Amino acid sequence: MTTDIYRADALELGRRIAAGEQSSVEITQAFLDQIDAVEPQVHAFLSVDHHGALEQAAAVDARRAAGEDLPSPLAGVPVAVKDLLCYRNLPTTAGSRILEGWRSPYDATVVRKMLEAGLVILGKTNLDEFACGGSTETSGFGPTRNPWDLDRIPGGSSGGSVAAIAAWEAPLAIGTDTGGSIRQPAAMTGTVGVKPTYGAVSRYGIIAMASSLDQCGPCARTVADAAALHEIIAGYDPADSTSLDVAVPAVLSAARNGDVSGMRIGVVTELGGEGYAPGVEQRFAETLDLLAKAGAEIVEVSCPHFEQAMATYYLIMPSEMSSNLARYDAMRYGLRVGDDARHSAEQVMRATRGQGFGAEVKRRIILGTYALSAGYYDAYYGSAQKMRTLIARDVEAAFQQADVLVSPVAPTTAYRLGEKVDDPLAMYKGDLCTIPSNLAGLAAGSFPCGLDPNDGLPVGFQVMAPVLGDDRVYRVGAALERELRAQWGGPLLAKAPALAGSKLKGDSK
Repeated sequence: MTTDIYRADALELGRRIAAGEQSSVEITQAFLDQIDAVEPQVHAFLSVDHHGALEQAAAVDARRAAGEDLPSPLAGVPVAVKDLLCYRNLPTTAGSRILEGWRSPYDATVVRKMLEAGLVILGKTNLDEFACGGSTETSGFGPTRNPWDLDRIPGGSSGGSVAAIAAWEAPLAIGTDTGGSIRQPAAMTGTVGVKPTYGAVSRYGIIAMASSLDQCGPCARTVADAAALHEIIAGYDPADSTSLDVAVPAVLSAARNGDVSGMRIGVVTELGGEGYAPGVEQRFAETLDLLAKAGAEIVEVSCPHFEQAMATYYLIMPSEMSSNLARYDAMRYGLRVGDDARHSAEQVMRATRGQGFGAEVKRRIILGTYALSAGYYDAYYGSAQKMRTLIARDVEAAFQQADVLVSPVAPTTAYRLGEKVDDPLAMYKGDLCTIPSNLAGLAAGSFPCGLDPNDGLPVGFQVMAPVLGDDRVYRVGAALERELRAQWGGPLLAKAPALAGSKLKGDSK
């Protein structure tokens, strides 16, 4: 029965709870048991709220028993939350020692919306420190491991969120995406991850990395589950000055439809070729064939300035990050080193930042501070903003030719832990395909499209849609999911060797 619970889709669990077939407490306990069993191997969570989660589950069961209508199709369903979102019940660390043990006095808007919708928060998931990284190796609390192969990265920075899903520790999770931090780890773990249109989901209460790029989004095992969570967390929030005061696109309806007949799918020529693993390109080409058979028209489009996207991103992102992280000064909250009469405030600040920030965060702060410095601002940050405009114009022109744009999510599959940790540029190249949509504020998603025939690891297919065209992302994702599940005989995660073997002992229940 336990396996039946934690392998079920989130919407199916919600249906069972609403129908009284299973209680939220029973379902929540099953996931807490799975967390206890596999966390020593995976390390997806930084904190787990056993007591609070069961209390929330019991409250949902009480409402149903009293004959009340449940507030959403996901009421009573457990969810994991990236530890970049403020949540009063648990510490919020951003994966950094500088915030170790800090508790927020308020909830992020996304957290509040999930609680109001009746979701049960299991705990906070691991991440690259302040979301700086693509492997979840820069976390101040140790790396997360990929449930497909425990010697490999799960991607990042939302690696804990997707690993929790892939290890059957949670049916849903929340991630954040600044340059691909939902989509790239989703691709590397065979899960679904969507970055909504910039401004479509409130950033209030989410610890900022790069404010013009950050976006929160859903992680799940199925397209419909991701869409259902998307509809709960999206919507206008007056507490966020970048929030869009528009209706939430009907993404769940689109995910249940999955009709791509007559849809023009644009293959971005700049996102492929040299540097892309042969197995990744093979699966991408096969996926295009599947979508064509489903009635889509495949066209080629060019976005020439995408070739400068990574350089543009790595000037804008660290510049905004250096400004945002200036608040961690040891004077107000968080870590404080050398606090005694012998040290000045400047010395305390220097010691705290030196000890509290990891190497990758320091690297980006230094780069961003330099790009914003007098005499260099126009040459670096100013030029990057101009290039960002050109990238947005490329996208606008491409959407005149196609309804959505597609590419691989990442040039390679998951690499081994430690393989690139000392080579930042090699790690940065993992975001080549995902960065453009953040720079242009687009909606984009990653969907499993099979296994690399050379290493047997998951490959992701990226779908990008215009601003507020999030429903198109889900339509294509649903069509792909339907076609591929017919071939696979079920979800891709069922093929994960680490899950099927003895490495993850919790799966043997």
